Amino acid sequence: MNLNGIDLSSLFDVELALKSLPFVLEGLPMTVGITVAGMVIGMILGLFLALARGSKHFLLRIPARIYISFMRGTPMLVFLFILYFGLPVIGVEFTALTAAIVGFGLNGAAYIAEIDRSALNSVDKGQWESAKALNIPYWTTLRIIILPQAIRTAIPPLTNVSMDMLKATSLAAVITVPELFQKTQIVAGREFDAMTMYILVALIYWPLCILIGMIQEYFEKRYSRYL
Repeated sequence: MNLNGIDLSSLFDVELALKSLPFVLEGLPMTVGITVAGMVIGMILGLFLALARGSKHFLLRIPARIYISFMRGTPMLVFLFILYFGLPVIGVEFTALTAAIVGFGLNGAAYIAEIDRSALNSVDKGQWESAKALNIPYWTTLRIIILPQAIRTAIPPLTNVSMDMLKATSLAAVITVPELFQKTQIVAGREFDAMTMYILVALIYWPLCILIGMIQEYFEKRYSRYL
């Protein structure tokens, strides 16, 4: 098929795409697993970083600010290289998969921390003061009163972080993690048709991000009662 003199079959070989799809999808569990594990680590660490970042105690606030600044100010790929290729120099070795999960989790925590801090600050300070006046413990106040309200505000930006992390897992191919993009590169090199394979993997990432968007809508409706 030609379009303005361009042979579309040279851009996307449907037969090759269909033949290669099962092999490429073998990397899907790895991609999803890294994303989920990275988000879990990021959300847990990010919450504590947000609380430390907003603390009145400088011994908590300053290290949190430095950590967040460093992670947001350095490329994810460089951090992966430090974990996988750099740390063995001092005797610390990670498998490629572990390095990817730790890397995305620690890096994502910095962005999630700023989202959580903003969401927590959006809750009326009077609710903290009222809980304190009623002698409700700090962590109980946070868990039962503050977080349910803050989560609704944090859901959209957290969704963006999860989408970015999903797409960024393609960087793990550089440290030999057999995820979607690494599988795609194998076929592209073997079949000498990079365009077809890269379009194919793009079409796989797209519905995954749509699914994340659907999950966002579900949680927004669920937590809308706290508005």
